[in-house]
Amino acid sequence: MLSVSLVLTIILALSFDFINGFHDTANTVATTISTRVLSPKVAIVMSAACNFLGAFLNQHVAGTVAHDIVNNNLINLNVIIFALVSAIIWNLLTWYFAIPSSSSHALFGSLIGATIAYTSGFDALKWSGIMNKVIIPLFSSPVIGLVLGYLFMNLLNILFRSATPRFVNKWFSKLQIVSAAVMSFSHGNNDAQKSMGIITMALIASNMNSGMQTTQWWVIVLCAVAMALGTSIGGMRIIKTVGVNIMKMSPINGFAAQTSAAIVIQTMTLFKAPISTTHVITTAVMGVGASKRLSAVRWSLAKSIAIAWVFTIPVTALIAALLTTLFKSVIG
Repeated sequence: MLSVSLVLTIILALSFDFINGFHDTANTVATTISTRVLSPKVAIVMSAACNFLGAFLNQHVAGTVAHDIVNNNLINLNVIIFALVSAIIWNLLTWYFAIPSSSSHALFGSLIGATIAYTSGFDALKWSGIMNKVIIPLFSSPVIGLVLGYLFMNLLNILFRSATPRFVNKWFSKLQIVSAAVMSFSHGNNDAQKSMGIITMALIASNMNSGMQTTQWWVIVLCAVAMALGTSIGGMRIIKTVGVNIMKMSPINGFAAQTSAAIVIQTMTLFKAPISTTHVITTAVMGVGASKRLSAVRWSLAKSIAIAWVFTIPVTALIAALLTTLFKSVIG
């Protein structure tokens, strides 16, 4: 029988997944909407469907979250609960202020902070997994997205330098729909698995995973549905930031940014790395803009986004640690 704490953990994990869906909708459809290739409604519905399908492809990232970050034998459900609460608070705050911050950073920062506060030390953290499968991919993937976006856009400029603007806009309006679908699929393939991993971690902490190393089928279904439902609501605040405010885009720019980001995300997923799709698509957009000229990118906005990225992990770790410490002091 499921305990009250386990049910609460599952509800919070699905809530995080749902919020992640509408928070990160911008990652997958912002450029498509900003270039007017698709209407917001059609783009978001397509994104929701592709996110749902992507969540079923594999469970590599879920395995990393469940087994490679903390020692599950040294924590309990309260740690996971407060980590989820902290991540949800941060996601809602950044969504409200239209900042495309990382749900992944928020989740892992919160989990690390709650674990340290609960165990009063660092022994429960698996530093090898944190560094190799979380920290390094989280911070290297945006750089790769920036460089790949820059190079890919330059390649397209060379290949189509003799084509008329009408020809380029006509064909890349169609291709951008494909790239948006692939980007949405990639988002579901990486991001939905984080909540799968959290629920699996909770099942292990409750001795209900029967020693299974894989994610149970009902966990996959619930997380896929939660992600898709969240995506279907959309996130127009952040869509405007990513798709309009960073740079002025045409269909070929949107195609280059989405394709570059999807390549990075799928590659990292194959390496079982839970990265930030927000970071990757945002830096890919910056790379595409920089290929025109440096002034094409609104670097003042980029600076604000970068500051939020840097502070996400320490701030969420602090929030989760404070919540956990408060709880420990109350219950004695």
